[in-house]
Amino acid sequence: MTLMEFVGCACTAYGPAFALFIITIMHDPIRIIILVASAFFWLLALLLSSLFWNFVTFRTCMLLCVIVSVIFQEAFRYCIYILLRKAETGLKKMHVPNTNTDVLNNKHIVPYVSGLGYGVMSGAFSLVNILAELSGPGTMGLNGVSHYFCLVTSVFTMIFTLLHTFWSVIFFTGVDRKNYFLIGWVIGSHLLVSCMTLFNNSQMYLLTMIPAILVLIISAYTAFNVCRRRYISEHNIVVHN
Repeated sequence: MTLMEFVGCACTAYGPAFALFIITIMHDPIRIIILVASAFFWLLALLLSSLFWNFVTFRTCMLLCVIVSVIFQEAFRYCIYILLRKAETGLKKMHVPNTNTDVLNNKHIVPYVSGLGYGVMSGAFSLVNILAELSGPGTMGLNGVSHYFCLVTSVFTMIFTLLHTFWSVIFFTGVDRKNYFLIGWVIGSHLLVSCMTLFNNSQMYLLTMIPAILVLIISAYTAFNVCRRRYISEHNIVVHN
């Protein structure tokens, strides 16, 4: 049973991200480099959040730490945006046959890959300790905690992985266009979903999961919409030229 629970939770949490990596990233070394670089920036945000948690709040105020952690993550998302936009000049000089043409021609490939790297690293740290316990020989004891805890945590890991992907697409577009509504949506929804997870301590899983799924749907629609608009705009420019 422990092996079945381990496989089920792992596939739930990491299945979508793994599929996206296999289908859209693995074949292109440039995309892999961008994904790894973005994951490293998330680790830097985690490091600063950990220092704040240990030496400023002394592990007492969880809500404040969640808010500060979100601020650090979004600040480093902007840093990776600056870095990747500056690196585009270098990418144009590099030529790997049949690999990096889409990175140069489609402005949304870079934020998509960057966001997936952000989400994968976030998901890894969210669930890896629980998966280690689930691997056996017995499931860890969770006194007073619902037996749905592991499944709910896996679902939230999947949601945050996908959200980071959509958020990066929206955030990069918002900064490019100086659209502060898009930037505000990313930061605001990130704060909302992250703070809502604090209710999981009271086993109010439904209360936290429904808003998270709604934010995921809205973010997905917004990300696809900004990509579609940019594609139409660039296509019209090419036609007129």
